[in-house]
Amino acid sequence: MSDASLSHDETHVRTARLRTDVSHSARIWNYWLGGKDNYPVDEEVGEQILGFVPALPRSAVADRQFLARAVKFLVGQAGIRQFLDVGTGLPTVDNTHEVAQRSDPSCRIVYVDNDPIVLRHAHALLTSTAEGATDYIEADVHDPGAILQRAAATLDFTRPIALTMLGVVNFIMDTEQARSIVRTLLDALPSGSHLVISHPTTEVDGEAMAEAVRYWNSQGSAPMTLRTRAELLTLFDGTDLLEPGLVSCSRWRPDTADEAGIVDVTHFCGVAKKA
Repeated sequence: MSDASLSHDETHVRTARLRTDVSHSARIWNYWLGGKDNYPVDEEVGEQILGFVPALPRSAVADRQFLARAVKFLVGQAGIRQFLDVGTGLPTVDNTHEVAQRSDPSCRIVYVDNDPIVLRHAHALLTSTAEGATDYIEADVHDPGAILQRAAATLDFTRPIALTMLGVVNFIMDTEQARSIVRTLLDALPSGSHLVISHPTTEVDGEAMAEAVRYWNSQGSAPMTLRTRAELLTLFDGTDLLEPGLVSCSRWRPDTADEAGIVDVTHFCGVAKKA
């Protein structure tokens, strides 16, 4: 869905929703990644948060690198050709469809987000090889039924699908609700599908991260939460968690064999298969 396809009224409503005077998680993440799709308020709040956890940009980079490695594995070794990417965020280098279609041009990808800043950049995601497909749907992670209904226009739910939820489950504040939403989405996918999650944790720089999140939640944007490793493991209930299990994003099948040079980051991640 591009801006050109919207009516004047829809465009006006979405523009009104776009606040440039309030910090935004996707734009702050973009700032930490060295992007340009952010505003002074995002830089200000981003720098304040770095005052609590100076290493967060390293975590942002590790999260993106994990996505690329996971997608490459899913296409190359797990045989996945369809992706449901919930919580798309702002486009950057090596988005899901780029990594997937580089490995196999026939891959089909549906991006899901409900944020106006992402909607403005949706056209950057809507590129695809001729053999495959890339679509964007506006839906909220709290409404898994709507996500599944609209994704079915592009994805074949009789064939395995990779459900990727990077940095989005942390915006579901209640852990029971988070488990229920993940389960609802996964239950709709056939055997052989995969679940990919990354999530900020209390496992690395826990006290500083808690302070950073408290500061973030006081800024008026969408509140988020941290979870322990034990809580994150429950999101994978009923699946087979692949090696190396639930680990810091920097440690999920890294490209380097030099483990001594790997530094733990504040985001943990895992990839699991549905039996």
